[in-house]
Amino acid sequence: MAHKLAAGNWKMNGTRADLGQIMALAAAHPDPAVDISVCLPATLISEAAQHVADHPITIGAQDCHSAGSGAHTGDIAAQQLLDAGARDVILGHSERRTDHGEDDALIRAKLVAAGDAGLRPILCVGESLAERDAGRTLERIGAQIDGALEGSDGPPSALVIAYEPIWAIGTGRTPSLDQIGEVHDFMREQLKARYGDTAAAAVPLLYGGSVKPGNAAEIFGVPNVDGALVGGASLKESDFTPIITALSAS
Repeated sequence: MAHKLAAGNWKMNGTRADLGQIMALAAAHPDPAVDISVCLPATLISEAAQHVADHPITIGAQDCHSAGSGAHTGDIAAQQLLDAGARDVILGHSERRTDHGEDDALIRAKLVAAGDAGLRPILCVGESLAERDAGRTLERIGAQIDGALEGSDGPPSALVIAYEPIWAIGTGRTPSLDQIGEVHDFMREQLKARYGDTAAAAVPLLYGGSVKPGNAAEIFGVPNVDGALVGGASLKESDFTPIITALSAS
């Protein structure tokens, strides 16, 4: 069975003055059976990692370059993130796909780089509202998973997949529980077809997109939902801890 994971994505938010939220989260950690990761802006990773060194929380990054080093001004290699204290990295987030034109081939290369460095990749997939309305959700999700994992003989090291419908990110809108369940069941079957039942069952499948304390419990009650990738509600411990508590109780 996949381990439960609550991952926070601070996006382009936060300064050193906000790291107290990480310490408050560490103090409030409700259940060691639930993994917690907070994916921070690169400027905060090293100091945050030092703060949680003695706590069961990992610090993550929000992207990495596909190359291990070289003339890539402004980019950060996976090994450099690991050296700074990151243990996880978000890859293929819709905002990276949209804002930076990232395609499946590039995301696949980044996934390999992250795995080679020893980072746990959190692969994001999700459909637009137009794709949802056209009945192409599963087609889109399947293409993103196949594109990212093409050529791999087994799941990349400690792979996590997060389903984030683009139209639900930061909008307050969420798919119905049946819609979430349909996508998560589909993703599990995709992994089974590629890697077999045992390996597929070990991959945590997260839901992301306007996850809040008020809707977390019902989302975590959906089969094959092993946790959440949380955006705005992860910025404050008082919002993130109830989501973690709901996951622990699921």
